[in-house]
Amino acid sequence: MEILLDMDRTGRITSGALQDGLRKLQFTEKENRAFITRLVEGTTEYRLQLDAVIDQYAKKKTEKQKPPVRVILRMSVYQLLYMDGVPDRAVLSEAGRLMRAHHLENMIGVVNGILRNVQRGLEDGTVDAVRNTSLSLKYSTPEWICDRLIAAYGGEKAERILAAGFTDRPLTIRVNRTKTTKAELTDTFLQAGISVEEGLISPDALRITGVDFVRKLPGFREGHFFVQDESSQYAMNTLGDVAGKRIISLCAAPGGKATMLAERGGIVTARDLTEEKTELIWENAERLGLSLAVEAQDASEAVPEDKEAYDIVIADVPCSGLGVMGRKNDIKYHISPEGVEELVQLSGRILDAAAKAVRPGGTLLFSTCTLLPEENGMQVLEFLEKHREFRKIEEKQLLQGMDPCDGFYYCQMVKE
Repeated sequence: MEILLDMDRTGRITSGALQDGLRKLQFTEKENRAFITRLVEGTTEYRLQLDAVIDQYAKKKTEKQKPPVRVILRMSVYQLLYMDGVPDRAVLSEAGRLMRAHHLENMIGVVNGILRNVQRGLEDGTVDAVRNTSLSLKYSTPEWICDRLIAAYGGEKAERILAAGFTDRPLTIRVNRTKTTKAELTDTFLQAGISVEEGLISPDALRITGVDFVRKLPGFREGHFFVQDESSQYAMNTLGDVAGKRIISLCAAPGGKATMLAERGGIVTARDLTEEKTELIWENAERLGLSLAVEAQDASEAVPEDKEAYDIVIADVPCSGLGVMGRKNDIKYHISPEGVEELVQLSGRILDAAAKAVRPGGTLLFSTCTLLPEENGMQVLEFLEKHREFRKIEEKQLLQGMDPCDGFYYCQMVKE
């Protein structure tokens, strides 16, 4: 409850709030940490749907409730709807205990009444009717996002994309070949009782399950792997042999693409906007035992010294992040149509600046972890209209629910 209340009051993202909460509990039983993770993440990703169900039975709308009441209702209804292993009586009892702990005794009857009505609604079909009112409520995703996905991919694909966000998927890592091999790391995981499978679209990827605290995985501190989705690895693999090539990775934090190319012999510079982000890149490069330059710099501003200085420029621009909704379950609540337009303008400026750093015959690789055409293909078309010296070599849109990875877009262009 304290984690969810922190997020409700501050607008903090799930991953940060949950990580801080679990760090305090890292020495408790794994089952307890797993329960906390599921309850926090589930309550967050189903928030729109939970509010609609609560509002069906509450006189005061969820958004008008006091924060502690709102959080208790949401997490309680989530357990009633989606956590069969928790007895209903335990949900109601715990809700009452939490209400008393927050000095809300006068509201216990109201909350109890709503939860009992939800119980009855599950039995008579009322709750299912609410949940299936629209694609937006079924997948607890803002309507404008659903509309744009339908416009881009059609109703059937849009629903598969949204459904993929609620499917448990393995954690994907990239094996650091400078320190170990895939076979050795696989054996290490298996000996530790961790389920592991081969990657599906990247040769250095492993897919692992049953993990609740990455830093405790064997080999993490030794730098034997980096957490990186296969979609990102796949895009970097299209660059071929990068040994000895001068490479700059823009908007590089946490450093997945930059360290992957440095691992393969590239002479890499990684940049991001703030010292906090560059420090994260440094930490990861040091843990992996890789050498690269790290600089704090606004990617939307061209650096005179960069002019035609690089063989490869990676522009992994800020985006709406709709391709990673399954991993960042609250990202859909933190973006808006206006925000997308601002991101389109920003990424356009970053691409213009990045173009100047590419040497003749060099490569510009533009990438995002989103699905919207205005952030991806349409952005490339506009860029190529302005920069006739560039030619498109390869372009791909990966879609969660259809491809075995996160949603991801990349376009490789060469400077003539």
